[in-house]
Amino acid sequence: MKSRWKLQLQYQIFLIPILIVYTILMVYPLGKAFYYSLTDFGGYDKNINFIGFENYIKLFSDTAILSSLGFTIFYALLSTILITLLAIPLAIILDSKFIGRNFTRAAFFFPAIPSALLLGFVWGFILSPISSGVLNSVLETLFNMEPVQWLSDPTLAKISTIIVAVWNQTGWHAIIYLAFLQAIPKDYYEAAEIDGASMIQRFRKITVPLLAPAMTISVMLLLTNGLKVYEMPYALTGGGPGYATYTLTQVIIQRGVTESNFSLASALSIVFFLIVLILTLFQITVMQKREENIQ
Repeated sequence: MKSRWKLQLQYQIFLIPILIVYTILMVYPLGKAFYYSLTDFGGYDKNINFIGFENYIKLFSDTAILSSLGFTIFYALLSTILITLLAIPLAIILDSKFIGRNFTRAAFFFPAIPSALLLGFVWGFILSPISSGVLNSVLETLFNMEPVQWLSDPTLAKISTIIVAVWNQTGWHAIIYLAFLQAIPKDYYEAAEIDGASMIQRFRKITVPLLAPAMTISVMLLLTNGLKVYEMPYALTGGGPGYATYTLTQVIIQRGVTESNFSLASALSIVFFLIVLILTLFQITVMQKREENIQ
């Protein structure tokens, strides 16, 4: 027991530098943000007054914050569902043998390489609501259609933002599923085919259950990144029209940096942190139980 305790202590010593770095970069800033959220700190004030939970109360009366909260959750959930539904079939197709398979894989993976900010500006030009927009020009030439307000109508702006996000991330997440697909023994499919299982049955009974670990990773990344999204919607719509495509991250930056309302931005950051934490823990718990049930 004594030698085992010494061995465990040796292992724990190597974790100390990681713990120090984590504390400096994560725990301390989070604690400082919570402290500022309870004050009237504006970013440059020397005299800081304690005001309790007034900033948290103000959050629920701010139209921009409430709108950004609704859109951020809507964006994160819908993009996660759509990308997952598209990425798994795409991974199965990319796993099959056909001419130009490697080029096709690279083509689907490419949209994830450029920065989201750059893609937002490019798609903003494509989806421009005026007649000179690329998509509107094509529709007018082919079908003599009037310009569609892709980014000027609140509903269409939300849909367009999610479509661009799905286009951007589906190929990347398909590669995650592809890696797990290639680890599934082919014997399972051959045995199921001999037993008379159809393609759909093989997909439901073999592919989907064995992709559970990949789905846990993919959905977690999609949810967390979807909740933290900023660059692409900002470049695409600027948060408009109105507050239709405002994100929580954008409001935090605007309140804290642009308006120098550091205490309110800190309060929103703490609420944002709790939302991400709760949703992530819930998702991981549910999907890990699913993996255990499959096993």
